[in-house]
Amino acid sequence: MPSAAKIKAVVVDDQLTMRTLVRSALQQIGVTDVREFPKAQEAIAAMKTQPAHIILSDFNMPEMDGLEFLRAVRADPTLKSTGFVLLTGRADVELVKRAVQFGANNYLAKPFTVAVLKQKLEQVFGPLTA
Repeated sequence: MPSAAKIKAVVVDDQLTMRTLVRSALQQIGVTDVREFPKAQEAIAAMKTQPAHIILSDFNMPEMDGLEFLRAVRADPTLKSTGFVLLTGRADVELVKRAVQFGANNYLAKPFTVAVLKQKLEQVFGPLTA
């Protein structure tokens, strides 16, 4: 049973408000090591030197969308085993299917609650302790 406090998370969203909301929800669960990035390319570069256990990425972003980001992570030997949760404002079955095909561990529809976020993380890591 992993401790939430030992999880290193990366939040990628072009909107500061959403990054702040996700960070706050993670902190309420007990995840304290949270880094935020407005662009997928910045997150990839940072994770090569400071790996993370889980990425929570928005789908709808300029330059590189969430699926392209997911594909880039899965194609990189140093990042490919990082957990990946795709955040989306669209309850789009096709998008979710594509995300799973590309290797997403889970998805989270916005808006979400802290309890739902914890449930999604536990589906990736198993039960979390505080």
